[in-house]
Amino acid sequence: MKQERLMNVLLEPRITEKSTLVGEKFRQFVFKVARSASKPDIKQAVELMFEVEVESVQVSNVNGKRKTFGRRPGKRSGWKKAYVKLKSGFDIDYLGPQ
Repeated sequence: MKQERLMNVLLEPRITEKSTLVGEKFRQFVFKVARSASKPDIKQAVELMFEVEVESVQVSNVNGKRKTFGRRPGKRSGWKKAYVKLKSGFDIDYLGPQ
């Protein structure tokens, strides 16, 4: 797969309380990914961008919430979440070298 496409697969890391607990317990990192991304695409993108080796990838589709905007009912758009488990000895540092 082309590097330009892989650079657009990972949209943002999800740094929440739940993702921090999952990371500490299972060595997993959580990312918001493109809706068209597949597991092999996500694996290649993480390995390319962070120079690590990925053991497994789990994907979850998150449905958008129903909300009211003023008086009008509406719906937020859904998105895709990826749980990436790294092989032992590897780690992702979001801040980069310091």
